[in-house]
Amino acid sequence: MSIFENFPQNIMSFIMAPQFEGWLFIVRISFIALSLFLLGFTIFTLIKSTWLKRLILDDASEFLTYRPAGIRKIERDWRKITARLDTGLESEYKLALIEADNMMDETLKRMGYGGETLGERLDKLTTATLPNIEAVKESHKIRGNVIHDPDYRLSLDAAKKVLAAYEKAFRDIDAF
Repeated sequence: MSIFENFPQNIMSFIMAPQFEGWLFIVRISFIALSLFLLGFTIFTLIKSTWLKRLILDDASEFLTYRPAGIRKIERDWRKITARLDTGLESEYKLALIEADNMMDETLKRMGYGGETLGERLDKLTTATLPNIEAVKESHKIRGNVIHDPDYRLSLDAAKKVLAAYEKAFRDIDAF
């Protein structure tokens, strides 16, 4: 007769022996507590991380609203840019222009247009892709003047005109 013939029964009788009942109950409770702690930690980590949000919630939002998930962020950033025009400060107008230009650059990068600078990306666009391409190029030149010439004067009307060109471009490429 082999020792392994009644192995499961031997193990059970060994575990259920009176001397181990108290210890096994404590071990069982300890493992249950540890499992609940680890489950809670996992749920907490998933809620706090952006992985779950990007994986599930953004897809559901896109499906239900028929709009890409990043649109809300772009719209929020655009509202911040246009709010700078309400301050009445020329420095804020310049900053709004620079931020709008950077936003256009990032948008074109995400859309897959190659080039090192926004100027190179704009050169790759056509009027079929972006109907107001010339106005955007002019706005980019004004941004260059603002960056490179500290004495460059930018009026509220000029800033509004530049931001209107960028806004139309964003709408034409369906960025918002």
